[in-house]
Amino acid sequence: MTQKRNTAGTPLTGRIVVPGNPSYNAARMEYNRRFSKFPRIIVFCQRTQDVINAVKWARERGVRFRVRSGRHSYEGFSSVNGGLIIDVSEMNSVKVDRKNMVAHIQTGNPLARVYRKLWNKRLALPGGTAPDVGIAGLTLGGGIGLLSRKYGLTCDNLKQVKMVVASGRRGAKPIIANEKKHSDLLWASRGGGGGNFGIATEYTFRVRPIQNVSIYSITWKWRDLEKVFPAWQRWAPAVTNRLTSTIEVAAKQVGTIVSTGQLLGSGEELRRFIQPLLQTGNPVKVMVRTVPFIEATQFFAQGDLNLEPKFKITGAFGFKPLPREGVRVIRDFLSHAPNQHSTVWCQSLGGAGSAVSRISPTATAYPHRKAETVYELSARWRNDGEQQRNIQWVTRFRKALRPFVKGDYVNFPDLQIKNWPKAYYGVNVNRLKRVKRKYDPHNVFRFAQSIPVGKKSRQ
Repeated sequence: MTQKRNTAGTPLTGRIVVPGNPSYNAARMEYNRRFSKFPRIIVFCQRTQDVINAVKWARERGVRFRVRSGRHSYEGFSSVNGGLIIDVSEMNSVKVDRKNMVAHIQTGNPLARVYRKLWNKRLALPGGTAPDVGIAGLTLGGGIGLLSRKYGLTCDNLKQVKMVVASGRRGAKPIIANEKKHSDLLWASRGGGGGNFGIATEYTFRVRPIQNVSIYSITWKWRDLEKVFPAWQRWAPAVTNRLTSTIEVAAKQVGTIVSTGQLLGSGEELRRFIQPLLQTGNPVKVMVRTVPFIEATQFFAQGDLNLEPKFKITGAFGFKPLPREGVRVIRDFLSHAPNQHSTVWCQSLGGAGSAVSRISPTATAYPHRKAETVYELSARWRNDGEQQRNIQWVTRFRKALRPFVKGDYVNFPDLQIKNWPKAYYGVNVNRLKRVKRKYDPHNVFRFAQSIPVGKKSRQ
């Protein structure tokens, strides 16, 4: 352990990286290379006391800070120029209590490590697909993945959170939020977004037994778009909630449409369920396999590898299938994509007794319970000269789809959205502001789209 002392006040403890250190460049780098920020100090916390000290250190000196776990903030919210980054990625313990079917998971864990540790006990937690996404932000924003329709969002399985919050004018303290104490903070931590109220250091999750699952992948050519996309949107919410599926339409230069999914059941059963898709258009490639669950997580992670390093992403929710005009918008934009790395990706969430839609929109901070699907519109590039064209394409695409979709997923943040509190939090905006005022009245935890400490918003 190292510590940075000042003439007075709280010392900064943990692994400290400053400009000039050989590891500084790697330590400051974000997942989205569109952002290149130069913090004054990065502290890799190794225990809760390091987190407390870091918050106190920053408050005592009036230094701006950001909170970071997996570095996957799509708009660079977890980094800062000239300030302090409080990084929890070295706090990565996973303790499994199989008897009570819970896991105590520190917030520095990436998803791949969580899946592997739980799989050793033949257990699973509903989570996302990108292997290096941090469990911290994923959970706080909701957490959608290929077990969602059966077992809910990641945040729906959150039973308790340990969090370091601001205290008084210059302090910080750890608190525990569960159904019995600080239940309003637990409510807000289930979908209220990362970095808004404090720094989560450990979660307690309900976990599920798991063994083998069946997975599928179907590929069509571009010419089938106007048949396949509507067929998937009708089928995905209606099929058994043991099956969660995705569809991705690539740019016309690539010319493919790919649907994938995961069933808690046999390969034979999965083949029956996907018949409506197989009978639509002319599939050029079909794969159905039964695999150990851990292999399925690796299969779905493949889509997140070898991607262009800079990107712009936005999201939205579909509450019903797109009409013909909506599918035409997708066709037109992907026909004129800025490059071959532009896509529309959708995942099924609701319908057919889905665990996501069974919960009330106000029971947790995540409000999009009745949505059938979530959309992700993305453009990726390598050279800075391409940036403006790509960002403008995503912004125009979102605007063109707006008549047919609603809101946005807080884990797909978008600085171009004007009324982002309504888009992310819907009916829960005012309650989230009340929780913010209670736990962070001095607005210590803030960034470009943090929940404001304000009066009721006009909606």
